[in-house]
Amino acid sequence: MTVTRLGSGGPWEALYGYSRVVRAGDRAVTAGCTATVDGRVVHVGDAAAQTAQALRIGLAALAEVGAGPGDVVRTRMYVTDRAYADEVGRAHNAVFGAVRPAATLVVVAALLDPEHLVEVELEAYLGDR
Repeated sequence: MTVTRLGSGGPWEALYGYSRVVRAGDRAVTAGCTATVDGRVVHVGDAAAQTAQALRIGLAALAEVGAGPGDVVRTRMYVTDRAYADEVGRAHNAVFGAVRPAATLVVVAALLDPEHLVEVELEAYLGDR
């Protein structure tokens, strides 16, 4: 089985020793994706926009290993306040409503940067590709 590990150059990848996306055989998974662009949190205070940004980052990483939105079989969303659940869920639906992957939404005490309201992980199945 071939394993491909790719980074995005994000500020924590080298420091903490992880990859943005790993493809192992027919599976591809992302690290947690947030609304961090060029080392800065974007869409501060807007959980829906942060979710959309994080999903774009995750999908771009999956695309680098040959996976698209239709290949996503599982998502995980971590929010810092249960009040964000509906807007995060709706942002998820805007991307994955037709795909309907298995999904988990968890309320956590905090994320790494206090301006992060949501973090997402994506997992894809690529079959024989």
